[in-house]
Amino acid sequence: MYSADFHIHSQFSRATSKGMNIPELDQWARVKGIRLLGTGDFTHFLWLHQLREQLIPTERIGIYRYGQTDFLLTAEVCLIFDRRGQAKKVHTILMTSSIKDAEKLNSLLERYGDLNVDGRPILHLEAEELIRLVGSVDEHGLVIPAHSWTPHFSLFGANSGFDRIEDCFGNLCDEIVALETGLSSDPAMNWLCSRLDKYSLISNSDAHSPQKIGREMNVFQKPFDLPELKKILKTKDSNSLLFTVEYFPEEGKYHYDGHRNCQICFSPEETKKHNYICPRCGRSLTVGVLHRVKQLADRPEGRKPERWVDFKKIVPLDQILSSVLNKPAESVTVQNLYQDIVHKFGSEFTVLLEVSESDLRAGLSPEIAEGICLMRQGKVSVSPGYDGKFGKVEILLQSGQGENQPALF
Repeated sequence: MYSADFHIHSQFSRATSKGMNIPELDQWARVKGIRLLGTGDFTHFLWLHQLREQLIPTERIGIYRYGQTDFLLTAEVCLIFDRRGQAKKVHTILMTSSIKDAEKLNSLLERYGDLNVDGRPILHLEAEELIRLVGSVDEHGLVIPAHSWTPHFSLFGANSGFDRIEDCFGNLCDEIVALETGLSSDPAMNWLCSRLDKYSLISNSDAHSPQKIGREMNVFQKPFDLPELKKILKTKDSNSLLFTVEYFPEEGKYHYDGHRNCQICFSPEETKKHNYICPRCGRSLTVGVLHRVKQLADRPEGRKPERWVDFKKIVPLDQILSSVLNKPAESVTVQNLYQDIVHKFGSEFTVLLEVSESDLRAGLSPEIAEGICLMRQGKVSVSPGYDGKFGKVEILLQSGQGENQPALF
């Protein structure tokens, strides 16, 4: 299998770790079990210079290599434009097939905003025109709506999005072959909207630190080049794109509605009862992803499109250890144990999805093995995220199990 995380950021994006550099990304990709990473941020001059200096071209179109990791040139841009008197703000992922084409595209995009202020630049540019510009420099280039449902800066966002893809991308909407679901939704939620049936659904980490890469990703049958990826996504080829790896969407920071400053977290039904107003401060609530999906849904839960790609939900290993051991995920105890387990089994991806239950129970403490098995069964408890605050996941161990347990294999 060939696992890919297309959407990450570099050290040149706001609020990102200095560890988001090529050598550390290669190191963490091996820890996580990721075979291909998007570079992120190729629109930034300094980052593109580093990519040019460090990445080695391969025989596959659009695929570069550093160490043991394949890389694909990607970027995220924030489009801001006016549509019928309303400001629209839509984030999109760009993919291009060579550094030369990235440089050509940058020379066009810099007319619409300062590319070097942030790794994720703001462009005063219509979405349809962005597709036209990408196509003018790279026949293999892709434009993919990023985290398509989040309230701010997304295709279907409650605050500034659209109800239909064609309303955003106009006459060039057929050039869109895939949508990124984002951390706060999963494919099953997207299947509620039949208008999305023609699009492949991809999932990526949108990581700002190397430890977060692969928290969502895409698993393919075998390696590909960029033209092959474009064909796989356009045809929804489930023999090539085997499944996506998903957060439990409740854990995403915009799954439910709410008002973080007032610690108000509402289901869509509760929001409607309060007329979309925060009962504590009287301001408008932030309408989350689940609410927005239900607004556009035209299909009952449990129904699938005629053609669909499977998905698997995970809880990152350090969060499982945190829940089982009742210690913070960033604690030395959890992080040391995390590294030991990964070293023992090969990668986090292998531990979470591939190692047999019998091997887990033979190689890990009973509590940790049980925690991973329960995660695979979906037996978790999640306090939903809302208004920019991540949800909290807990493994449903038997009463008392995991509390002050020793961190032993």
